[in-house]
Amino acid sequence: MEIGSPNAIFVRSDFYNTFLKSFRAAFFSLCVFAVTVNAQEKPVPYGDNPAAGHFYAIRGIKIYCEIYGSGKPLLMIHGNGGSIKSFQHNIPYFAARYQVIVADSRAQGKSKDNGEALTFEMMADDEAALLDALHIQSAYVIGWSDGGINALLLAMRHPERVIKLATTGANLWPDASAFAPGLWEKEKKRYDAEKDKHRETEKEKNDWKLFLLDWNEPHIALSDLQAVHCPSLIICGDHDGISIEHTAQIFRNIPQAALWVVPNSGHATLIEHTDEFNKSVDDFFSKPFQPRKKGPAGNGN
Repeated sequence: MEIGSPNAIFVRSDFYNTFLKSFRAAFFSLCVFAVTVNAQEKPVPYGDNPAAGHFYAIRGIKIYCEIYGSGKPLLMIHGNGGSIKSFQHNIPYFAARYQVIVADSRAQGKSKDNGEALTFEMMADDEAALLDALHIQSAYVIGWSDGGINALLLAMRHPERVIKLATTGANLWPDASAFAPGLWEKEKKRYDAEKDKHRETEKEKNDWKLFLLDWNEPHIALSDLQAVHCPSLIICGDHDGISIEHTAQIFRNIPQAALWVVPNSGHATLIEHTDEFNKSVDDFFSKPFQPRKKGPAGNGN
């Protein structure tokens, strides 16, 4: 066939039309794929997620809570001034294995509390009441900082509610012996400088109430820890705000406990070493308890 003949032109035009249709189809598919991938990669707004969040009437206030995943219940409790978002690096891992229940503690996040009194016992009882509202008999528990104190008190005051617990960066009393050198002295300077300050806004009052919570509390005796009957993983960083010796005292006074001092870590063990933290805590929860077992999930004596 000659290139310049009418038939040759017809063949080339038909080929072009076919190619154009295929190109358009492929381009459309690529666009759909790109939109889908982008939607999948959009970060979950932990702490402000209408798809997972709900308010529960708990002990005279409304507690905001989000639930993710399915399986055995796992309750997460954040630290002072924190919120659900504190666990944004941990929720995805555990939600693939557990039903993760994470709430804003009273006077923090979306959970409001205008009362003047605030205690750790009050918040521990809130967590038990939240489990009641969710019709959950017992759960695994992870607590960080103030949330670690709440986790210990929850196990002490409501032992039937806690299957196993992991607490990181918790303390038992509010004096210099519980903290890393210099930290308590720094907080005392703030207390002395601000104790007589007039506070007008609700935020100022609430922030001071949260500061006073850690300044005045908790008051847990070592002997009180005998009431913690569940297997407990006691964690701190090797340069945590809570001293290693204080953390070791907690470990030594709980009947079934393992100790993990995380190397090269400050107070935020679950953020600074996310993957190792998630895996080690999951191992502790999912495997039979081994007293004094050496390793990342329990390097006891």
